[in-house]
Amino acid sequence: MAQKILILNTGGTFASVSYDSGLAPGIGSEEILRELSSLRKEISLELEEFCALDSANIFPKDQAALAARISEARKTFDGIVVIHGTDTLAYTSSMLSFMLLHIDIPVVITGSQLSLSDPVADAMENCRLAFHMALSGHPGVFVAFNRKVILGCRASKVRSLSFDAFDSVNYPVIAHLSSLGMPVDAGLLPEKKDIFACRNAFCDRVLRLVLYPGMPSSLLTSAPENDIRGVFIEAFGLGGMPFLTDDLIAAVKTLVDQDIAVLVGSQCLYEGSNLNVYETGKKALAAGVMEAHDMTGEAAVTKLMWVLGQTDRMDRVREYFRVSLCREVTIPKE
Repeated sequence: MAQKILILNTGGTFASVSYDSGLAPGIGSEEILRELSSLRKEISLELEEFCALDSANIFPKDQAALAARISEARKTFDGIVVIHGTDTLAYTSSMLSFMLLHIDIPVVITGSQLSLSDPVADAMENCRLAFHMALSGHPGVFVAFNRKVILGCRASKVRSLSFDAFDSVNYPVIAHLSSLGMPVDAGLLPEKKDIFACRNAFCDRVLRLVLYPGMPSSLLTSAPENDIRGVFIEAFGLGGMPFLTDDLIAAVKTLVDQDIAVLVGSQCLYEGSNLNVYETGKKALAAGVMEAHDMTGEAAVTKLMWVLGQTDRMDRVREYFRVSLCREVTIPKE
């Protein structure tokens, strides 16, 4: 009996056509299935039009609805492939990693840098890779792109034009596709520690700030006026923030004292933060910040949104950020 895969199409470049106003989603399920017909001899494919959006227009509420649909579909499918625009694909793959924690089938997000209608597009190759991973039997949330399979919570878009658009940041690639096949390194996969339940509550009252020299501390202190519940600061280097001319660390403490979760990481893409090295980092820790360590920016933001959707108790929020839930972070040994 053929294995069953559900394709959830959300739009993006993969399904785009050229209009006078520019590229926009426009290829429907029948045309996509027709293009994928060569694969249907081996597997049973079903395609569902989940939405038809440029991924810039996909918000946490859409990710929550997608998680709910995947949770239901897992009962009747061996694997699920999500077609998604590349611009926010890593945000969705990270959010789904938390919302679908301990899922028991493969969920693979893919897309393309060129539309399926383009004769030199990467769309079909990425789809084949996604199907291969979806049939692997390895549960979890993954990104399949340019012959690489990446943990969903470790993917980040690092190139805007190249077919090699995504990197696995601070974590090895799960699998490479080559002429020898696609061996999956099972030792890199998240451990299934609990019974699966879709937990798709979230709080989107989160602010992401990239620190720059001269950034006014008022950008932070105004957060409560805007009902912000969490702030992720991408600080300098290992996590440095100014505290002399304009005391950002004092501003952070005013937020922490008002039960606003403040997460600090590095704006460097690779190797992460360590707030225990320099005076400025230690001051931030003393002010009550949590540390992002080597998480991607996408994982840090979505984890913060997801955790604040699970609890409003700051002691519980801190507990969530002291552990790795799906291998999204490397917690240093004390």
